Amino acid sequence: MRRHHIAFSIALGLSFSAHAGSGHSHGDAHAVKALHGGVVSEAKHLTFELVPHTDNVTLHVRDHGQPVRAEGGSARLTLLSGAAKSSLDLRPSGVGQLSAPLQQPIAAGSKVVALVKLPGKSPTQVRFAIK
Repeated sequence: MRRHHIAFSIALGLSFSAHAGSGHSHGDAHAVKALHGGVVSEAKHLTFELVPHTDNVTLHVRDHGQPVRAEGGSARLTLLSGAAKSSLDLRPSGVGQLSAPLQQPIAAGSKVVALVKLPGKSPTQVRFAIK
């Protein structure tokens, strides 16, 4: 009889541990949509959307879907395209966005690393892969 109790306790414990991970994701498993047609990445509970155009680039910043205050903030983009590496400084350009003019369009396949500094928040590094 005692063996049955031990076996049951072990089986019960394993079943609870198998389900312990579900429900603890805090919503991080959801798909984040690009609201402006760009590339989306998440870091430090913020959503960043990099939108490259032919003559400028804009970085939109949201917290739970709401734009984050960008005035007083900045971002430095490091663009990696093949062996070429360049940097670009972004400045606030509207509610929840930072932007800068481009000398040339960002090529498909490029990697972009953004160091974002926003008022009241610690600096955040975000990575993007341009498609």
